[in-house]
Amino acid sequence: MVNIRFREKTNSWPGFVDLFSNLVIILIFLLIVFVFLWTTTSVFNKTSGIKTVSELKKTNEEQAQTIAQMTADEQEAKRLLLLARAELENLENDKAELSNEVDALDTELQEIDMSIEDLIAAYEAKVAELQAAGVNMQEQVALLTTQLNQANADAAKSAELEQERRDLQAQMTQQRAQLADQLASLQAALNAAEAKAADQEIQYIEMSNKLNKALADKVAELNSKVAELNNVTQYQSGFYKAIKNALGDRTTIQPDGDRFIVSSDILFPSGAYTLSPEGKNQLRLIANVIKDLEHQIPSDVNWIIRVDGHTDRTGIIPGTREYRNNTELSLRRATAVADELARAGVSKRRLVPSGFGEMHPVELGNDPASMQKNRRIELQLTNR
Repeated sequence: MVNIRFREKTNSWPGFVDLFSNLVIILIFLLIVFVFLWTTTSVFNKTSGIKTVSELKKTNEEQAQTIAQMTADEQEAKRLLLLARAELENLENDKAELSNEVDALDTELQEIDMSIEDLIAAYEAKVAELQAAGVNMQEQVALLTTQLNQANADAAKSAELEQERRDLQAQMTQQRAQLADQLASLQAALNAAEAKAADQEIQYIEMSNKLNKALADKVAELNSKVAELNNVTQYQSGFYKAIKNALGDRTTIQPDGDRFIVSSDILFPSGAYTLSPEGKNQLRLIANVIKDLEHQIPSDVNWIIRVDGHTDRTGIIPGTREYRNNTELSLRRATAVADELARAGVSKRRLVPSGFGEMHPVELGNDPASMQKNRRIELQLTNR
């Protein structure tokens, strides 16, 4: 709301005019006193009295002219002050009229302000209504956008499914043609097979006869093998008994079913495959038994002595170059035993060394006694 006010000011012109007039009168009085004193002093001076009188006259004339000019200026100043006072009174009247007009304008502005406040309130209400409508429209647009996206996705899915249906239909048509070709080929093959079956019937009879003859020959061979194995078996007990008698009551060499077990600890140092002197002595006694056995078993019995090497599950020491694993160590030990038996006079064709490493333990424990039992050389009399 616009509110205009004029501050009333005190009229200082009359006081200023009076003060100015008083100052002029005082100045004239002081000048007269000064001239009088100066003249009196100069007249009584004997040496320069005449000259001083002339100068005083001249000065008096100049001062008279100055006073006259000052009087004229005073009159002009009074006239101007009177004109200014009249103008000031006119301004006071205009001020009163302007104040009245300002009051009227103030009243009108208050009314206008009230109308503007009403308009602003109505405008704000309209803006709030439009904002609410805008929010609703945005929600509707978002919903319509979602529906449109879903519709587009459905349309794309429908197009994709239609294309898949067309591809499947084309594949089915192609497969039907291929099946028809295959059926024709199978029918032709069946016809050819039926024609061929008649010819093969004769061949089947001939092959059956040959197969029966081969089976009969194989059965005869197996019977011969069984008879040979039986022949070997009857010498096993004597072989193991002879070894036991030759070695005496040594606890490190024991029979176990169809084989004879020799502890590796009496044959080889730990981690080595070179026979110890004690081991060589034990193998010479066993070699004598095997040599006697060669004279007892008939020459038509194809028998061998299997020399199987076994180790415990202890890993190979890193950096060992002679062998890479326990299997290779066990094979080297079995070969060393077979070579020593051959040097003692046993025929090499009767000795078959093999190594199994830690794969066939006789004890599953990890204690020293179990590990010692697993380190062994097994000698078995069997057929080739």
